[in-house]
Amino acid sequence: MRTIPIRGAAVVAAAVATALMLGGCSGTTANEPDAASTTGESKGALAMSFGGLDVPIWNDELVYMKELVEEAGYEFLSDDPQWDVQKQIADWQAWIQRGDVKAIMGFPVQADAIIPVTAEAIAAGIPVVGYANTWEGTTGSLSSDYHADGYTLGQAAAEWINENMAGETDVPVVIMGEQVSDRNRGIVEGMRDALNELVDGGVSLAEIDAQTRDEGYSTAQSQMVAEPDTKVWLSPTDGVLLGAYQAVMDSGVAADDPAYAFGALDATDETLDVIKLPDTVWRFGYAITAREIAEANVTLLLQAANGETVDDIVLTYNPVDASNADDFYSE
Repeated sequence: MRTIPIRGAAVVAAAVATALMLGGCSGTTANEPDAASTTGESKGALAMSFGGLDVPIWNDELVYMKELVEEAGYEFLSDDPQWDVQKQIADWQAWIQRGDVKAIMGFPVQADAIIPVTAEAIAAGIPVVGYANTWEGTTGSLSSDYHADGYTLGQAAAEWINENMAGETDVPVVIMGEQVSDRNRGIVEGMRDALNELVDGGVSLAEIDAQTRDEGYSTAQSQMVAEPDTKVWLSPTDGVLLGAYQAVMDSGVAADDPAYAFGALDATDETLDVIKLPDTVWRFGYAITAREIAEANVTLLLQAANGETVDDIVLTYNPVDASNADDFYSE
C-alpha cells in the first residue's frame, strides 16, 4: 500500500510516465472499438465506471484519464449508470463481451450487487480495480483513510462551533451524502465521531441521504423547514453540498453570513470559487486535484492490464482556503 500526499504525487506521475514509455503513444478516440496504437496494433481498452456523472470531480478525472490512457496506447471507455446498479451491470457486461477490454476500474452503485458481474469479468480474464471501494474480486484499489478524512473535517467544524456558537447545546448539524459506499460511510463515521467528541455543548445530527446536487437542494429545503436553526452543513463530497449551499443562499442567507458554516471534501472548481469569496460561509475545504487522482487511477489500470501486482494507492487530502485555492483548479 502506498500513501501519496496530494502535493507530492510525483510518485504517481512517474509511474504513469514509465507505463506510457513502455506502452507507446496513441491517438485513439474514446468508445471507438479496435483503437490502434501508433504501431498499428490494438492494445485493447481500459474502462472506468463511476456510479453517476453528477459528481464534478469524477467528470474532471475522466478528461485526464482519457488523455493518459490513450497516450499509453489503449482505448478509454467510460459510462454513466446514473446511480442505477442494473445499468452499471449491463455496461460492464457489454465491456466484457467486446473481447478487448484489459481492465475495469469502478465505483459501484452497490458493491454487493456488482460482485456477480465482477466474477464474470475475472472469468473472462479482465481484472477489476476498486475506486474508493473494495469488494469480492477486486485486485487493488484507490482510496484514502476515510475515517481520518472525515474526522479532520468534523474536527474543523467542531472547533468553529465551539468558537462561534459557545454556550449553545445540541447544535443542529447536517451531514449530507449517501452512506452505501465504503468511502462515504467511513467519512461520515469520522465526522460523526469528531463532532460527538469535540463539540462542547453537543450536537443534534441530521444525516441526510442525498447523492446528487438536485437532491442536496431539495433535502436542504426540507431540513430548513424542519429545523430552521440549522447553520452547519457538511458532506463527504462537494457536489451534493453545492445543492444545499444554493438552497440556503436562495433562502436569503448571505454568502458571508458569519453564523453559517459549510464544509466538504473534494473541492472542485465551482466550490473553489465559493471558497475564494470574501468571508465565505464555505469554511472547510479539502482537495486532491482531479489530475492527481486520474494519474493514480491510470497507474492501477495499467498495472492490472499488464498482469502486474496492483499496489493499493492511498491519497491524502490537503486543506484548501482562499490563500491556496488557485492551486487546485482543473487545468
